[in-house]
Amino acid sequence: MNKKYRKPIIAGNWKMNMLASQTKDFADELKPLLPKTRGCESVVCAPYPLIPSLVKAVKGMRVAVGAQDVSVHDKGAYTGEVSAAMLKDLGVKYCIVGHSERRAYHGETDELVNAKTKALLAPEVEITPIICVGETLDQREKGITMEWIAMQVKCALNGLTDAEVRRCVIAYEPVWAIGTGKTATAEQAQEVCEFIRATVRKLYDAKTARALPVLYGGSMNAKNCAELLACPDIDGGLIGGASLKPADFSVIINAACGE
Repeated sequence: MNKKYRKPIIAGNWKMNMLASQTKDFADELKPLLPKTRGCESVVCAPYPLIPSLVKAVKGMRVAVGAQDVSVHDKGAYTGEVSAAMLKDLGVKYCIVGHSERRAYHGETDELVNAKTKALLAPEVEITPIICVGETLDQREKGITMEWIAMQVKCALNGLTDAEVRRCVIAYEPVWAIGTGKTATAEQAQEVCEFIRATVRKLYDAKTARALPVLYGGSMNAKNCAELLACPDIDGGLIGGASLKPADFSVIINAACGE
């Protein structure tokens, strides 16, 4: 982490877990475990039905609420879709776009990820997008990781101004390390996160690249977080399973805050 330029972000992704009735107990257990200072940003990205109760549960805590997806549409006959304006109205501050599970199970393309990013950045909404990029095991073994990541980053940021990019977050999630218990080594994770920043520098400028938080999202947990967060270009984590357990989640948050 480089706290001179970027505040660390630890964002939990609950995926399709938890119930609205469980959010208060989660918040009550997490609250006394949180760091005393605001050395980092803590976020919980919850399923749509849990967002109102979670916003209420974490009120007064140093925890922001995020969503796990968003529609590209503002309103209209799009059954099952949820707009950025709806999320903002609920108090959502962050939103994941382009998660590997959305890409794999719902056929989301880089162009769609770009459109969702723009929907979140709209002036009337201003929700921070957490843009996910990452390679499969097959792509890594073929030696095309960097080419693949560069393409995803370029497509996701297509048409954005430098000011808009500085309002984004990019999360590197090696697909082969999500929910598998496998984790990229700190060296592997740093190499790709550094490359993401270099790609943004080439697309925009050094100031924009320095300001952009890059998270690691491949099975970061309470045991490996300190080593990963010590890397200069890893500015936090997109946390899956560990974010469901307040004790484990708080360890990662405290590590990012330096406490």
